Amino acid sequence: DVQLQASGGGLVRPGGSLTLSCTASGFDFVDYAIGWFRQVPGQSREGISGIGLRDGDTYYSNSVKGRFTISSDSAKNTVYLQMNNLEPEDTAIYYCAAAGADKAGNSDYWEYPYWGRGTQVTVSS
Repeated sequence: DVQLQASGGGLVRPGGSLTLSCTASGFDFVDYAIGWFRQVPGQSREGISGIGLRDGDTYYSNSVKGRFTISSDSAKNTVYLQMNNLEPEDTAIYYCAAAGADKAGNSDYWEYPYWGRGTQVTVSS
């Protein structure tokens, strides 16, 4: 079974940093793309970053570009999202999701069939 586990959320002050991790199991890591999404209650799920695990191609939404960095470690079957210069507007539940490698660069949440449980990120002073 495909399983994803997101972790690393927490409470941080504006301007601070957090690193989220998404550990995957149950599938061949390099045959997939991993996306990071976030959702605020009452709003739609936003695709913010993703990586193709075969070719390493990445994408970022305009809302996080320049502040967040996605990376992967195939030896650990883990994708990371380094989040710097966090803003209160970044407060949300963050999810990682997996899709076939052909979906690399796709930020549409409905294209990702496999999801992990979310991790809460709160940016507040």
